[in-house]
Amino acid sequence: MADTYDIIVIGGGPGGYVTAIRAAQLGFKTAVVEREHLGGICLNWGCIPTKALLRSAEIYHYFQHAKDYGLFAEKVSFDPAAVVKRSRGVSAQLNGGVGFLLKKNKVDVIWGEATLTKPGELKVVGPKKSVQGPPAPAPKGAKGEGTYNAKHVIVATGARPRVLPGLEPDKKLVWTYFEAMVPETFPKSLLVVGSGAIGVEFASFYRTMGAEVTIVEVLPQILPVEDEEIAAHARKRFEKQGIRIITGAKVTKLDKGSNDVTATVELEGGKTESIKVDRVISAVGVVGNIENLGLEALGVTTERGCVVTDGLGRTNVKGVYAIGDVAGPPMLAHKAEHEGVICVEAIKGLDAHPMDKAKIPGCTYCHPQVASVGLTEKKAKEQGRKVKVGRFPFNGNGKAIALGEPEGLVKTIFDAETGELIGAHMVGAEVTELIQGFVVAMNLETTEEELMHAVFPHPTLSEMMHESVLDAYGRAIHI
Repeated sequence: MADTYDIIVIGGGPGGYVTAIRAAQLGFKTAVVEREHLGGICLNWGCIPTKALLRSAEIYHYFQHAKDYGLFAEKVSFDPAAVVKRSRGVSAQLNGGVGFLLKKNKVDVIWGEATLTKPGELKVVGPKKSVQGPPAPAPKGAKGEGTYNAKHVIVATGARPRVLPGLEPDKKLVWTYFEAMVPETFPKSLLVVGSGAIGVEFASFYRTMGAEVTIVEVLPQILPVEDEEIAAHARKRFEKQGIRIITGAKVTKLDKGSNDVTATVELEGGKTESIKVDRVISAVGVVGNIENLGLEALGVTTERGCVVTDGLGRTNVKGVYAIGDVAGPPMLAHKAEHEGVICVEAIKGLDAHPMDKAKIPGCTYCHPQVASVGLTEKKAKEQGRKVKVGRFPFNGNGKAIALGEPEGLVKTIFDAETGELIGAHMVGAEVTELIQGFVVAMNLETTEEELMHAVFPHPTLSEMMHESVLDAYGRAIHI
């Protein structure tokens, strides 16, 4: 007889395991099906290990600029293997933590690959392989192959790197983020195709570690989802660091040598340029993992590689749900987690509301960091809104100067008629931590008056958030 659950979540990434834990908290008998790593791509091959790499690069950067702080550091170097080992160790520690949390909340782990054979029924077979090789071993106590039943099945299978014709990764010369995180040797030159968060984070990391880096972006702006002014500031900083950036261009061909690649880049106006590098990173986005799940046979509606849902995780097939990357953009771990909680709370009958995607923050951990929430200035104007825009530069902030980080910008956008904060955009030191203040403000429908009356601590970088609000209304003090 098949094991029966109230809820089975397919996928143990940040969306999946958080969904399962919340379901268990609500009293549902719950299981998670995972084929590779608890914590998913984010914890094992994405968000977390890349931040560990970037932290190593940050420390290395400070060593190289020690004299700027009155310090001396000579013959500074690094061990590539040790840098990678630390990153993998951080992921391993957190991977074990996810297993502990699932066990603590009495969530069963089913190890393998799941296929929906009919609504409410799953068939699980052993994992075929890991993204980096042989199948990952099952955690202690996990269940295995078999048929499982659940009244509610939540698909949380995440996404994988998008592959473009001619840019197919080969694990040696042409990398995705998987290979870029575990290089056997650090390349001396690198071409990054795509300037979204993944692309610029790896460009920033490898440039700091000494590689000659070129970014090619098909659109006219790097960091395409960000505010134009913020993206322009970031570009200027990247170029000052020595990163070459080519926008409005595309890579049309890769000619592979024994240990290098020559890329043909089509520039604006139809001209072409050849760029020879040690390695290429393809960072042209991700695509949802919707294949081999039985969704098509059940008639689940998909669109542009993602499962279509109603805002509460429900698909068009009763008892089948989807959350996270597989349910469409923005493809961010924190979006997946929140979406999963909404889904199971709706199943429970609680007063759940669809997530407002306009209030989901985005963070990019390059140097300088970039963070944003809400509408860009351009998008707000395209919607016909009258806006008030405030700006405050890092070089007007005492803490930023004391940190040796005087370059950056905080930008806020308000609806001119209501005073509602509708967008906030930042570039500079620690802005990925600062942005949450504006996220909370927007979710509380805060107006400019309330932000002006809030007291920000001194000396902190957060004072720039206050000054940016004041500037929107002609009241900035320190510029």
